[in-house]
Amino acid sequence: MSNENKRIGFICPISSFLKSFIYVEGVLTLTNSGFHVAVVGATGAVGTQMIKVLEARNFPIEKLTLLSSSRSAGKKIQYKGETIVVEEAKPESFEGVDIALFSAGGSISKQLAPEAVKRGAIVIDNTSAYRMDPEVPLVVPEVNAEDLNNHKGIIANPNCSTIQMVVALEPIRQKLGLNRVIVSTYQAVSGAGFQAVEELNRQTKDILEGKEVKPEILPVKADKKHYQIAFNAIPQIDLFQDNGFTFEEMKMINETKKIMHLPELKVSATCVRIPVATGHSESVYFEVEKENVDVAEIQNILASSPGVVLEDNPNEQIYPLATTAAGKEGVFVGRIRKDLDEDKGFHMWVVSDNLLKGAALNSVQIAESLIEQRIVSK
Repeated sequence: MSNENKRIGFICPISSFLKSFIYVEGVLTLTNSGFHVAVVGATGAVGTQMIKVLEARNFPIEKLTLLSSSRSAGKKIQYKGETIVVEEAKPESFEGVDIALFSAGGSISKQLAPEAVKRGAIVIDNTSAYRMDPEVPLVVPEVNAEDLNNHKGIIANPNCSTIQMVVALEPIRQKLGLNRVIVSTYQAVSGAGFQAVEELNRQTKDILEGKEVKPEILPVKADKKHYQIAFNAIPQIDLFQDNGFTFEEMKMINETKKIMHLPELKVSATCVRIPVATGHSESVYFEVEKENVDVAEIQNILASSPGVVLEDNPNEQIYPLATTAAGKEGVFVGRIRKDLDEDKGFHMWVVSDNLLKGAALNSVQIAESLIEQRIVSK
């Protein structure tokens, strides 16, 4: 294993499962013992990334079933050099499935996840449908993999912006304690799906050509008004709640407390959509419990933490960027500095690929952790 893989918390897959495969009638079946894996929402932004991550990490698959809505059924997707036909997701689709990765929207998860569990599958759900259910573990493997032992068939994958923040904060909490977190996010439009990225590209082209812009999707497709995202920053992600925070902001607040088992932790969030295709960036202010902490101590902690890549050398203008984080597995951290007024307060800049670690990769890492902990086995 390379030093870089160690540094970003790479989990080495069990490649001995994957020696050969056969292909029959649109279904890829491996000849060696592995797992029957289903991907629900296989044609969506996160679903396609899940498939790529499963292949890149040589996840031990005996049979791969790709599922979607009836609208997308029949599409063909490449996996390990072969073509798999996408099927319509139905309750009976989960017969014999060991692990089901869901990323097709909360309503689909509510409808089909229990059906998958009934048929013996463990569901890893990438929607918000089950995240705050007290019966469902909400897991980031670098932070709380032990919570997987408490699952009752469904495991929730946290919100993308929450995942990268807690990966950076957890090692600090372990060593120094944690009292308060205030985060402002600068989130990529791919977090709103393929259509949002197309809208960004279309608006950018139209503005540069002097044409009128007609927003239709962002900030929230289902909301009353839509605003231009090209050359703009929109301080709304998801719908506003009665307390003035958006649902996205409340996700970050509540999920952070649940994942870290710190219900008393003070957390506040402001979530902003910016005209970047891929890669969420976050300005995170946090207060530790320990006295007399300096920047070097925090840098040393993060440099040896699983999942984290430290990029922090202001003298050389080295810090994380969305453009360089895109397509990479790590959570990149830099711009670490002590607050000028609060002795226990610090600031840092956290960047990660929202479709990878923020969604698909974390889901696959959960599945890998299930195997490593022998929670699921063949």
